[in-house]
Amino acid sequence: MTSRKRATENQASEARLEELRRHDQAAEEGGGAERREKQHAAGKLSARERIELLLDPESFEELDKFVVHRCDEFGMETQRVPGDGIVSGYGRVEGRRVYVFAQDFTVFGGSLSEANAEKICKVMDLAMKNGAPVIGLNDSGGARIQEGVMSLKGYADVFLRNTLASGVIPQISAIMGPCAGGAVYSPAITDFVFMTRDTSYMFVTGPDVIKTVTHEEVTKEELGGALTHNATSGVAHFVGGDDQECLAMIRELLSYLPSNNLDDPPRRATRDPAERAEERLNHLIPAAPMQAYDMKELIRLVVDEGNFFEVQEHFAKNIVVGFARLAGQPVGIVANQPAVLAGVLDINASDKAARFVRFCDCFNIPLITFEDVPGFLPGTQQEFGGIIRHGAKLLYAFAEATVPKITVITRKAYGGAYCVMASKHIRTDVNYAYPTAEIAVMGPEGAVNIVYRRELAAAKDAEAERARRVEEFRERYANPWIAAERGWIDAVIEPRLTRPKLIAALQMLDNKRDTNPAKKHGNIPL
Repeated sequence: MTSRKRATENQASEARLEELRRHDQAAEEGGGAERREKQHAAGKLSARERIELLLDPESFEELDKFVVHRCDEFGMETQRVPGDGIVSGYGRVEGRRVYVFAQDFTVFGGSLSEANAEKICKVMDLAMKNGAPVIGLNDSGGARIQEGVMSLKGYADVFLRNTLASGVIPQISAIMGPCAGGAVYSPAITDFVFMTRDTSYMFVTGPDVIKTVTHEEVTKEELGGALTHNATSGVAHFVGGDDQECLAMIRELLSYLPSNNLDDPPRRATRDPAERAEERLNHLIPAAPMQAYDMKELIRLVVDEGNFFEVQEHFAKNIVVGFARLAGQPVGIVANQPAVLAGVLDINASDKAARFVRFCDCFNIPLITFEDVPGFLPGTQQEFGGIIRHGAKLLYAFAEATVPKITVITRKAYGGAYCVMASKHIRTDVNYAYPTAEIAVMGPEGAVNIVYRRELAAAKDAEAERARRVEEFRERYANPWIAAERGWIDAVIEPRLTRPKLIAALQMLDNKRDTNPAKKHGNIPL
């Protein structure tokens, strides 16, 4: 080959490489520097900046970088941007594979087209085939109106994959901008929803439509902001102060989760001794049965290094759920919170806990239950709202779960709520109680009013007689000993030994195998 011919071929190769670089640059520019600056001015990162923060450095491998939309209507044929408003691909978080897509608000407002819906579906399909979590970073103006039904078809394709992936791989959604209309239903199906304070919102219909139809005036933030969905509706599970904090929280959550439903959760080394006794626990439960205490303090005293990653912290605060580790093993924790509504179960608490229990069961995460529950919240509002149906969800979730289950009754365990909160009778493996535990149909005060109604009516000093009977009932029946005598409590333990007892039970249950009857699926009372 002559040097001239070789030079010509090298020039041709360089021209092709230069063309590739131009395509790369065009795709990475998205909607351009000016629109990225608007994102920054609004307190938001760009799609690529978000992915870079979420994933381990230099681990992102992009897919479908050069996909463009196919719409030739409304002048769209002259507006084709490589990537079409979605950045998608795979990478690693703490060395483990994850799949990710991020909507790029700088390109057509991040609106969903047929083409970029196919990009989302591709990474979801790959995540399912390869057994890895999928993370969606949402920042979109909704369906691309110019594409009509093709955009709607794209949403439905995503919804189907969300549903089929449920319980197979962890699915995480971060709302980092607008998410409205049909777009909200994909995050709603996923396992965990993160939002960013002041820069994200979700709603099915916006404030303008609501004002027209119902004449209510409400702002976007009031209607569907991060605090609304974290504290009031329960749609979201976490709120971050900004994009950076939100992405860091996603990384932390993933550290507790297996990659798929066939894997075990990742264990970590810990310097916290398994045999550590915590003397403060012996005095944490107040002597007065009506006095409150903070169950979160108990949890932090028991788990590794005191690290408790709470889920839905701002919603239904009368029950606490979240992840922690015991001897390096991830566990899911469900706990009544005596410091809020005395720890009663109500509609929202039942829903919150049931969803969390089912997630843990899907992904082989053992369940630890700390119980101090006086019953279900009474009142017409709860009854009319369906507390029976909602409470049954939690009962169903605990009974259905086949992962290792351990319960610690710290104080009250009254009535049907005792049964629901992972009692021995619904297949809980190990049930402990503190000496302060009160296991009864109802509290001593209510029981005395019923059982000794005639004696109280005949007494000369009814109040003194009631006080005597209450104390007698509490001493005789409101304790852990009757249940322990029947084997429904495996051991009454010193509170200070909670951590070593839980770890020993977890290790004993390490190879647990349990199954449910063969069926397509159960019919949980939704």
